Amino acid sequence: MIGPNPNEKYPVPGNTNVQFIRNTITKPNIIVGDYSYYDAVNGESFEDQVLYHYEVIGTKLIIGKFCSIAPEVRFMMDGGNHRMDGSTFPFNIFGNGWEKHTPSLEQLPIKGDTIVGNDVWIGRRATIMPGVRIGDGAIIAAEAVVVKDVEPYTIVGGNPAREIRKRFSPEVIQELLDIKWWDSDIELISQYIGSIVSGDMDTLRKMKQHP
Repeated sequence: MIGPNPNEKYPVPGNTNVQFIRNTITKPNIIVGDYSYYDAVNGESFEDQVLYHYEVIGTKLIIGKFCSIAPEVRFMMDGGNHRMDGSTFPFNIFGNGWEKHTPSLEQLPIKGDTIVGNDVWIGRRATIMPGVRIGDGAIIAAEAVVVKDVEPYTIVGGNPAREIRKRFSPEVIQELLDIKWWDSDIELISQYIGSIVSGDMDTLRKMKQHP
């Protein structure tokens, strides 16, 4: 086999912190592509970092391939939202007659699926808020709070996260999005890793020509 086994839970021998996420998740509302990893601390799993993610809400967390997710990154999901058309206090959870005021899903500010593209790097202690879409190749700085969509190959940071800069020119970004190296078979990716990590566009254009 070329490269690590994508079906391993711990792909680095002797290291139980680096986890291939797809092989650790148990919830059907979390979908993760091959080779995306979480760097855990204190024995937690990736699912421990996905908060308020209840199946009854119906939204999903979807993460692409080859994503790097640093320790203590948190995904805040729609189950943590409170009603906002009046008081935000969740009277219903305390029972004793107050449960009759349980809001319907239509009364809650549901943001929809949270989607992370491919080849995304999310820095330590970043927080991703519900319904955000992060494009392919984006970089999220450490401790950023992402409250709105991030375009492909864009670096963002801060609270709330704001664009710092584009990683490449618009033309190169479009080429990378067309090439989609992460969708190639692993043998071809292994052949072109040097060009992938160095951004050698001349060689990557040749990669696109492979069947």
